[in-house]
Amino acid sequence: MVKFNIALDGPAGAGKSTVARLVAKELGFVYVDTGSMYRAVTWKIIQLGLRTDDTPAIVTAAQNLKLELKPGDNGQQVFVDGVDVTSLIRSAEINANVSQVSQIPEIRQRLTDIQKNLATGKGIVMDGRDIGTKVLPDAEVKVFLTASARRRAERRYKEAPDSAMTLDELEADITRRDRMDAERELSPLRKAEDAVRLDTTELALDEVVQAVLQLCRTKVNGGK
Repeated sequence: MVKFNIALDGPAGAGKSTVARLVAKELGFVYVDTGSMYRAVTWKIIQLGLRTDDTPAIVTAAQNLKLELKPGDNGQQVFVDGVDVTSLIRSAEINANVSQVSQIPEIRQRLTDIQKNLATGKGIVMDGRDIGTKVLPDAEVKVFLTASARRRAERRYKEAPDSAMTLDELEADITRRDRMDAERELSPLRKAEDAVRLDTTELALDEVVQAVLQLCRTKVNGGK
């Protein structure tokens, strides 16, 4: 199969990571979860006891940390300075701070450079907030996944039933993150002009994956 790059964008909880991982597995491509990279930086900042508004200290910490993405049995594993933080970066504390950290220009530029480099050889499925618009503007396939805030909250709640947050609180948090991501000055969340919008509110996971795969066949292989 000819290798090409796939950019999957969308708001928090739209299912980007799961869909991207399954599409990559089906195509034999490499999955890159860019959101986990920002979460990893946020985790390190919290571990160091830094304030999220102390930009100079955050930038220095990000420049000095070693960030690694490795394939694992259940998807991508994330390591920070040799520590496996894959499960640690999904906490409520990370959720509450990652949007603010991701707005720092120096952080975005450093991670964007890493992401662009990962995609130079093609065969990459990358998901995030600005992949189709900023990181991989020349990706052969671009998809903007979305869903209602309530449905996204329900999915997050199902993933972490022991969460300290109620379903309503999760919905409010997702709405807050949507606003922050859309209103940030640098690389705001938006659909690329040539991306296909796919609303997953009423779709099962397999239906979403098959829709993306069909789009790949249509755009890259002429529908075959």
